[in-house]
Amino acid sequence: MPELDADTRLALLKAVDEGFGETVDLTAELIKFPSVRGAEHTAQDFVAREMRRRGLTVDRWHIDLDDIRHLPGFSPVHVAYDNAINVVGAHRSGNSEGRSLIINGHIDVVPTGPLDMWSTPPFEPRRDGNWLYGRGSGDMKAGLAGMIGAFDAIRRAGYRPGGDLYLQSVIEEECTGNGALACLARGYRADAAFIPEPVSDGLLRAQVGVLWFQVHVRGLPVHVSRAGSGANAIEASFALMEALHKVEARWNAEKSRHPHFGHLDHPINLNVGRIAGGDWASSVPAWCIFDVRVALYPEQDIDAAKAEIEQALRDSARSNRFLANNPPEVTYNGFEAEGYVLKGGEAAEAILREAHAACFDGATLGETTLTGTTDARFFGLYADTPALVYGPAAESVHGFDERVDIESLRKVTQAMTLFTASWCGLQRQ
Repeated sequence: MPELDADTRLALLKAVDEGFGETVDLTAELIKFPSVRGAEHTAQDFVAREMRRRGLTVDRWHIDLDDIRHLPGFSPVHVAYDNAINVVGAHRSGNSEGRSLIINGHIDVVPTGPLDMWSTPPFEPRRDGNWLYGRGSGDMKAGLAGMIGAFDAIRRAGYRPGGDLYLQSVIEEECTGNGALACLARGYRADAAFIPEPVSDGLLRAQVGVLWFQVHVRGLPVHVSRAGSGANAIEASFALMEALHKVEARWNAEKSRHPHFGHLDHPINLNVGRIAGGDWASSVPAWCIFDVRVALYPEQDIDAAKAEIEQALRDSARSNRFLANNPPEVTYNGFEAEGYVLKGGEAAEAILREAHAACFDGATLGETTLTGTTDARFFGLYADTPALVYGPAAESVHGFDERVDIESLRKVTQAMTLFTASWCGLQRQ
């Protein structure tokens, strides 16, 4: 595609700034929706209305697990999908000369935790100086608003994209990625993908994979007055957790074998994120279940990782008199995500570098390696599509008082606008 001339670039940057107040307001409106897992539908209805209002052709559909469970990249789920809704807004150029682009964002947010530990309610957006607070402000409702703002800016400047453009708002990025997978299953493809996740104005070069699993531990209940004759499932779980952390340590010791991860202090993180067990304070608990998330390196085999995890639990159980004959059981209930390294996107990267420099005072585009995951893997691993992850700066993501840097969002929206215009080309309206 031809390069943007100086006048066009200036017009596009001006158009972003003229509409940026609306972009911030849209971010704030999105924050108001408590779009945790299973409750994303009202936020998705709002996004669909905003896309229709802009003249995009909107595809809103319920995800059917039977359409995706057989596909590579699918993650197992044990929850209802009654409100599992994806939204895609499409601009079809009718011009075969323009390159196509998917801009993908996720509408789901993680749970808030105790509300009394937030400075202000998490779903009541609050602006303080250059920061916008609220659950999902950074991860990633600002990115969603920014992608709509970039489309608005192109139209405001008197143009429309010269190639097909698909704005995707998907569910379950935080737990399975099945929303992005459902978009692939529905046939959405493009020459490149762009994901404005909060990676602090840099380009994501590599990300880990993620595996979720539950460990079910049994015990022998007796009255607490005879505790020694029973088997405490909760206390037995502590040794199992320690065994899992030894697996984590072994994998971290191998980091130098994995490009892009050797410079990190601790690329593989294992987290026991939830625990439940027992029925009564005066009874030795007969059951305990704990939920675990662990990272994987790119190209690390998921089945082999599962086997190593399960073997570590069996070995630990042998040292417990009760568990030796009643070993813990493992179920997989979420992420089975492979790691991803950005490859084959040299042309798109070059355009993003130029766009970034134009919006960040000539700064060189930095690169980062993520010890979490994003939906980029679906495009890169299963659709042969380079996926650029590039988004605003944010703090306390998944924590209390999550916030996004408003000025960073402005510049990222500018860069996304220039990238879209350069990649897709422009047509006069």
